[in-house]
Amino acid sequence: MTSDLTTAPVPALIRRLAIPAGTGFFFTTMFNVVDIWYGGRLSTTALAAMSLSFPVFFILLAIGTGVSTGATALIGNALGRGERDEARTFVLQALSFALLHALALTALGLVFLPHIFRFMGARGEYLSLALSYMNVIYAGASFFLLNFVMSAILNSHGNTRTYRNFMISGFVLNLILDPWFMYGGLGVPAMGLAGIAFATILIQCIGNFFLFSQLSRTEIMPDFSLRELRPRWRYYRELFGQGMPAAMNMMTVTLGVFVITWFVGKFGQEAVAAYGIATRIEQIALLPVMGLNVSTLALSAQNFGAGRIDRIRTVLTVSLRYGFLLAFCGTVAALTFTTGLMSIFTKDPEVIAIGTRFLRIEAFVFPAYVLLYICTSAMQGIKQPVFALWVGLYRQIAGPFLVFHVLTTVMGWGIMGIWWGIFAVTWSAAAIVVIYVTWIINKLRKDSSPA
Repeated sequence: MTSDLTTAPVPALIRRLAIPAGTGFFFTTMFNVVDIWYGGRLSTTALAAMSLSFPVFFILLAIGTGVSTGATALIGNALGRGERDEARTFVLQALSFALLHALALTALGLVFLPHIFRFMGARGEYLSLALSYMNVIYAGASFFLLNFVMSAILNSHGNTRTYRNFMISGFVLNLILDPWFMYGGLGVPAMGLAGIAFATILIQCIGNFFLFSQLSRTEIMPDFSLRELRPRWRYYRELFGQGMPAAMNMMTVTLGVFVITWFVGKFGQEAVAAYGIATRIEQIALLPVMGLNVSTLALSAQNFGAGRIDRIRTVLTVSLRYGFLLAFCGTVAALTFTTGLMSIFTKDPEVIAIGTRFLRIEAFVFPAYVLLYICTSAMQGIKQPVFALWVGLYRQIAGPFLVFHVLTTVMGWGIMGIWWGIFAVTWSAAAIVVIYVTWIINKLRKDSSPA
């Protein structure tokens, strides 16, 4: 079922994996776009509260991404070596590993969310709305993380279609549930912004049942006993060792959003709302690249396990070629339709103007994201995730703190200093990654060559 990932032509494999994965990411983002659109119908304050919540939401996504990335790499490596029993054990251990992390995240989140939002400057209705939204999301963290890891299990076996089908169905359900739970009716009370969160959690719960049923019907996860889910520390250590750097790398994105939001917040709620909308639009433009991330990780993992370093290099070359083409299309679309896209989410002219200025600069950063995402996915596939963490610390925290201060305050560029700062830091990080990954791949090829 999975051996062709190490033998079939690389371009065809990338398309086979990346297109369904990219489609799934598209509907994931459109799911979030629907949430933002309905939040904007409530008020600008509700929209700003959702934007303020994004960095906290991203903590949940970072843990989920770390667990799923570690699972994909380790299961894929075991499959590439032909060790199917070990791959099966990693599958079961990854499920319990994800659940334990989710329970801890729920407990910590519900305790610290008020303090985090106050630190970010939220008060009064602004604080109340942010808490009403995120308390529900964190209460349902288990549903999110189980879906993450079940998607990773499928990806490692070369199946990106099942999760795509779930996200398409989830998007359609969200169109129905968001307004129903927000405004009430048919026995459901009006919940306002919290209703959007309840809709999200319900859909994630449905996803648990759907993905688990699909896994159970395949050879990926045959019958098992609950005892097999009990922690086995050797496997937990490997999942932690591979997944934690990936999670911390994603966490730097969370911290980076905190940093950007903190700087942007100095320019008012309208600026925060504009940044929140613009980043969602940016996500849409980059969605096809996210599909390439999944294919690069899965193919690199299995081929590394099989000792096919030549194919990993080919995966990188072909993925980058596809990625730059997609980034070019995204740049053109972002520059052409910027104002119209912002107007979909808000009628506030100040919010539209701020977001438009940001996107017209950010559109030229898309190729840098292609380099960063695809190269770090390859490094995770060959079980070297730590370098991505160091790059993340530079790109998301150290660089922005220095550059934003210089451009906004010392040079007096105002909010435009933040937008140009993102441009400068991202491109410099991409250059560092390209140099490092080129060196690593050449080193692996040399080491694997016969003496």
